[in-house]
Amino acid sequence: MWAALGLAGAAALALNSCSTVSSTANAPPVIPGATFVGNRTCAECHTNIARVFPTSAHARIHIEDPRAVGQTGCESCHGPGSLHVTGGGGRGRFILNPGKDPAPCFECHRQVQAEFALPQHHPLPEKQMNCAQCHDPHGGDVFKPAGGLAMARLNEPCARCHREQTRPVVFEHPALREGCTVCHNPHGSINPRFLVQRDANLCLRCHAQEPGPSVRPGQIFIGKSDHTAFLRMGTCWSSGCHTAVHGSNVDRVMRY
Repeated sequence: MWAALGLAGAAALALNSCSTVSSTANAPPVIPGATFVGNRTCAECHTNIARVFPTSAHARIHIEDPRAVGQTGCESCHGPGSLHVTGGGGRGRFILNPGKDPAPCFECHRQVQAEFALPQHHPLPEKQMNCAQCHDPHGGDVFKPAGGLAMARLNEPCARCHREQTRPVVFEHPALREGCTVCHNPHGSINPRFLVQRDANLCLRCHAQEPGPSVRPGQIFIGKSDHTAFLRMGTCWSSGCHTAVHGSNVDRVMRY
């Protein structure tokens, strides 16, 4: 009996795997008086976007609505477009722009919405930023890292505002090659500066070393140096040691 239940559970899991479940918009935006027109109508004017959009992860979103006409990937984020079309188009006329209002994005990205409610967050809820400043929702960078949506150009979106932290240096912090998000949560955090951890454990995730047989219990070595006493002075970047945490022009271990 248990074997039969196990097979039934496996079959149910297979039928509802990521490859079989369709991506449906939770609640498409509402534009009073407008109806769905389909992707082909949108592509007649927005040819550059329509050319790259099929390669984007967002292209798999569709609306299960009997009133929808054809594919409605565009309108799942921008709302029904009939009034926009009959009105002659125009930027922001009878259509929703998630670049100005993140509400359509939050319909699917609930966790991100919650992160923006944390004490430390980028000023998106305050209308001083928008999602499109950091993300390419149409997937023009789909063949670059992160699938063309989340930080597709690695640190470039951060560098537009944080130029001091991302400037070229002689001795670069290797973590920057993996991306700013290794240490920072860009949407929001309970820690200062959006750090994923607020103490020296942030650095120890990469800079830890297993103690050898001659190391006393409680000692922490980083490289060939005993850091046990240093770590009691505070975080690596605020204790007066590795102050150039993003990189240095004069010191390979980023002490200045």
